[in-house]
Amino acid sequence: MALPGREQFRSAVLRYIELPGAKFFRAIKLTPNAITILGFLITVVSAYLVGAGWLLAGGIVFLFGGGLDLMDGALARLTGKASDFGALLDSVFDRLSEAALFVGIAVYVLREDLSDDRQVFFIVVLLLALIFSQGVSYLRARGEGLGVFTKAGLMTRPERVVLLGVGLIVNQVEWFLLAIAVVSCFTLFQRLFTIRDMLDKAG
Repeated sequence: MALPGREQFRSAVLRYIELPGAKFFRAIKLTPNAITILGFLITVVSAYLVGAGWLLAGGIVFLFGGGLDLMDGALARLTGKASDFGALLDSVFDRLSEAALFVGIAVYVLREDLSDDRQVFFIVVLLLALIFSQGVSYLRARGEGLGVFTKAGLMTRPERVVLLGVGLIVNQVEWFLLAIAVVSCFTLFQRLFTIRDMLDKAG
């Protein structure tokens, strides 16, 4: 199950963002792995900004860092430098990037003068969003370990990056986290059963 227009949107992103960005980084001689690490470092900066209470700036910086994440794979394909280690590095730093931002949000919640009820709600949805998001990513990796390759699901990493960034920018991040938690939970089981069906067919 996919959102209407998702493939068209991703094709437009590939054509107008990923490929031009990859060509730019090729021109300045940055490697795909360097882009991966740079994107992670930018996300750490965004986490610091969020923890310090600058949600608008943190959201903008996070979206920029997330945008860089689109470039490393495109650059690897463009330069013929795609490798298993590069894919592994990208996966690891994707997880670390999201975790860093969640830590920044947690620091923000603990430092802000929020009511006890709102603080508890914030922390609970933050943890649920983190757990289910990581679960979705784990299922993809586990499926690949079993010889099944799928990106099935409504709430994958690009959607999470956009929602987190927008939630920070509009200062409604707890509700965006709730949406991520709910839809990621659905996506986890959606992907689980997709992998099961693919394994059954392969068997």
